[in-house]
Amino acid sequence: MKDNESIKHPVTVEDHKEVARRHTAKKHTAVNDALHFPTGDAFEADLEEIFASGTEESGETAAIALIDCDLFDRINRDFGPDEGDRILIETGKYIAQSLPEEARVYRIGGDEFGIIFRGTMEREEIFLLLNDLKNGYEVYAPDGEKQTITIGMATAYEDAARCPELIRKADGALFRAKRSGRNKIAMAREEKMVPKTSHYTQDQLQRLAKLAKREGIGEAILLREALDMLLKKYDI
Repeated sequence: MKDNESIKHPVTVEDHKEVARRHTAKKHTAVNDALHFPTGDAFEADLEEIFASGTEESGETAAIALIDCDLFDRINRDFGPDEGDRILIETGKYIAQSLPEEARVYRIGGDEFGIIFRGTMEREEIFLLLNDLKNGYEVYAPDGEKQTITIGMATAYEDAARCPELIRKADGALFRAKRSGRNKIAMAREEKMVPKTSHYTQDQLQRLAKLAKREGIGEAILLREALDMLLKKYDI
């Protein structure tokens, strides 16, 4: 997610893929060379493996967090890309040093990091750990201004039953935290749904039902993903 003065609508999983592809292509950057974190492609692949492995039946907890550096564009604009790289490197190292063994950190792209938690930690424990991580973040701009981070969190199976939905839920939480003032952490929440209406043609509904059956995904999930992509397209 790019961070500027105007808060954008939550990005879709396709946006994450595109960001990951662009950053994977730039294999030799100062940030990646310094941190050696897996990238967004690995983040998604590892999540897919979790959903395919029967984590829910084993009793393990699986959760993700998306971490965004607040107002990061100001650093590159006012102090240059080298200072931006320094901020990202310090941020990445701080995140990695603050995590337990059962967590893995990724560089999703730009100024966004991702974490996958998989193990025995409960949802509430993960939230408290992330809150401590946010509160303990001490990275400063060249002018001495303390930087902040914002975090969105979502839990596998409890918030979503597949990878794209889980990422969308975590990014929605990140969006809400950004919109409400930044320097916060938010958890995915239950979404209030409304029934399908006459806005759809009979042909569209039949094709939607066919797609849902073929992919084994609920129609509501497919519609939410499509709507998010539409809103992102028109920058809403």
